[in-house]
Amino acid sequence: MSLLAPLGILGRFVLQVLAATGRVSLFAFSAVGHMLRPPFYAREFGIALLNVGWLSLPVVGLTALFTGGALALQIYSGGARFNAEAVVPQIVAIGMVRELGPVLVGLMIAARVTSSIAAEIATMKVTEQIDALVTLSTDPMKYLVAPRVLAALIVVPGLVAIGDVIGIFGGYMVATGSLGFNQAAYLANTVNFLEARDIVSSLVKGCAFGGIAALMGCYFGMHSGRGAQGVGRATKGSVEAAAVLILAANFLLTGVFFSL
Repeated sequence: MSLLAPLGILGRFVLQVLAATGRVSLFAFSAVGHMLRPPFYAREFGIALLNVGWLSLPVVGLTALFTGGALALQIYSGGARFNAEAVVPQIVAIGMVRELGPVLVGLMIAARVTSSIAAEIATMKVTEQIDALVTLSTDPMKYLVAPRVLAALIVVPGLVAIGDVIGIFGGYMVATGSLGFNQAAYLANTVNFLEARDIVSSLVKGCAFGGIAALMGCYFGMHSGRGAQGVGRATKGSVEAAAVLILAANFLLTGVFFSL
């Protein structure tokens, strides 16, 4: 029996993972279905656009700016060992657009927006506001989930594009201000090195990461436990799940775009 116990633990874990995957998948399909069917709640959608997009700009901009500057310093320091300091503009551009820009924006959205959505919806569940919506013949999926997921799908790619530009600008500031690079040559190398598929992949990743972040916040909020502890667990679980799924999705999308 002792030899079979680890297999039993492993089996239960696999079944739990599969069950959770099925529940999240059904929730996602339901959210997409509600986004495509009327009625549409324009006010909730507008508020979600503001919260996910505009109010996230400061943290996204500062994160990208400092990351681009630090990336330029690291590349210059490493390249100096091989007399390859001139590659700083190209590597900063491709690093920010392909990987760091989308991933950092996705993680910032997971930290800021996912936690906010989960806490808000979980609190509504605890205070029976969701039950009140049902009593008033309002579908919570359509009123609470669909506007937030749709807003994230639309806005986060824009945040990623802004983060990419600010990150490249951060590298430009450090390279031209501290490392002695020519301003015109730096910009020319950046523009000439980037390809259309780099930009497309960045925006597609932004859309996927935004959908994951909003979906996890809504899912954990709708399935939270009762009381303050339930709200806390839902908030923590939503951020953890969103961060892990964003990193996993980044790996898969990178393989799709650049390994074919």
